[in-house]
Amino acid sequence: MPPHSKNTRALALLVTLAAGLGHAGDAGAKAKATKNAPEKTDEAPKTDLSALEKQLAGDEQTILAALASVEESGDPATAPLIGKLLERGGTAKVLDAALKAAAKLKAPSLSPAVAPYVQHRVEEIRRGAVRALLKTKGPVAVEALRKGLRSADAAVRGTSATGLGALGAHESMDDLFRAFDHGVAEAGAAIGQLCSPEECDKFSERTGRVALDIMVTGFDQILFRPASEIPDDEKIRLVGRLREVATPEVGKYLADVGERWPKDWSKKVKQAIDSAAHAVGGAKK
Repeated sequence: MPPHSKNTRALALLVTLAAGLGHAGDAGAKAKATKNAPEKTDEAPKTDLSALEKQLAGDEQTILAALASVEESGDPATAPLIGKLLERGGTAKVLDAALKAAAKLKAPSLSPAVAPYVQHRVEEIRRGAVRALLKTKGPVAVEALRKGLRSADAAVRGTSATGLGALGAHESMDDLFRAFDHGVAEAGAAIGQLCSPEECDKFSERTGRVALDIMVTGFDQILFRPASEIPDDEKIRLVGRLREVATPEVGKYLADVGERWPKDWSKKVKQAIDSAAHAVGGAKK
């Protein structure tokens, strides 16, 4: 074999070895870089509470921007700072934004700071406070909503009633009956959500004395509660009271209830509903 052929083959071998070592080095570098790289996480970045505290002590625009970021992030760690701001007070714009942030955070610890604003002189602030309490919840929220039932603001009264029903505040039943009898229509649905069988019967006694379109908000809640809460016999008794009114409106309502009645629910109650609807001319021909 000529000498130059051996040299050529040796050179080719060296080039191949060098290339392999280069690839190995690159792979090792990539592996090291991957190992040292920070782990990816789906968690939202934590709020810089120190910076937020300074922003919440700034001018109105700075505070509003800070509150917007809190509402967007929903970071529960910010709740104490929002509570302090509400306790300190501020302009109407600031308070409105702070109440929206509190609602987004849904922290019961914020209810004591929100509650006083139910009686605020500015309409939007007191209404915002009631809406926030539906989200922050807790015993303080319930107590504030009970007071809200007596507000001079009809929207506050109505939202307070709705909130008490949604929060399952059975202890407010007397307040809800009182509010209902004073024209707070939303209290009817709340009563229907919360009433015991005896209290449901007490509510149904108002049939014929209160406009049907107001009463049915409570009737719907009662009739479509599970049998474990409201026995079938109580529901049949309620249907019987409606049947006694015997107006076309009652017939239409009962026919509608019959159509919405779940197929796997009590057939005995369904029969009573259909029978009453037929009796007062509400059933479809």
